[in-house]
Amino acid sequence: MRPGWDEYFMEIAELVKQRSTCLRRKVGAVIVKDKRILSTGYNGPPSGLKHCEETGCLRDKLGIPSGERHELCRGLHAEQNAIIQAAMFGAGIQGGTIYITLSPCILCTKMLINAGITKIVLREDYNDQLALEMLNESGIEIVKL
Repeated sequence: MRPGWDEYFMEIAELVKQRSTCLRRKVGAVIVKDKRILSTGYNGPPSGLKHCEETGCLRDKLGIPSGERHELCRGLHAEQNAIIQAAMFGAGIQGGTIYITLSPCILCTKMLINAGITKIVLREDYNDQLALEMLNESGIEIVKL
């Protein structure tokens, strides 16, 4: 059976997340416009730096619960990496759709709003009430598969 476009791109996001070296949670993202992939991203440290598989998880070492103190992490989020990759290669993502395996945190939500993303397709919920409120206020279409 041939998958629909949302299922197709979400499966690609699931594949992308397998590249993640995060010890807590692997997340993948794919930014699409006009049914064409513009960029992908997964969570992990900046290019060229040691991965958490090598250094250990700073957040675990400090006992930081999920969803708190995002700045105390070596890694970038999948959405951040997808936005950065698009910028590096000159791909305009305004008006695009992002497929992510986990709903965005507040930091990524603000970036997606300002980047002009108009639709978010997600697989799994992430408990971030402020992010949900801002997404609802922004008018970005949200679809959960």
